[in-house]
Amino acid sequence: MPFELLKKVMLTGIGLALKSQSEMESMAKEMAKTARLGEAEGKKFVADITKQYDKAKKDMETKIRKGIADYMSEADIASKKELNALKQEIAKLKKARKK
Repeated sequence: MPFELLKKVMLTGIGLALKSQSEMESMAKEMAKTARLGEAEGKKFVADITKQYDKAKKDMETKIRKGIADYMSEADIASKKELNALKQEIAKLKKARKK
């Protein structure tokens, strides 16, 4: 596959990933109409596109969460869970000190 074609395909994929679900459904309906698909074929096409969009969105969210978690770990930044544990420990120490 020539580099320019590969580049265009990748950029199109990125652009599509940034669209909202309603935008994707509208675009799929328009594509079905342009391709002159029958009603059943058009509905199936829109459903398939929506299903693939949902899966791609979940996959992207998972990768983003993993990337953030990896960054937080490498940057040695305390997590919310760790901060809450420290707050609880401080509260216990304050309570014990007052006795």
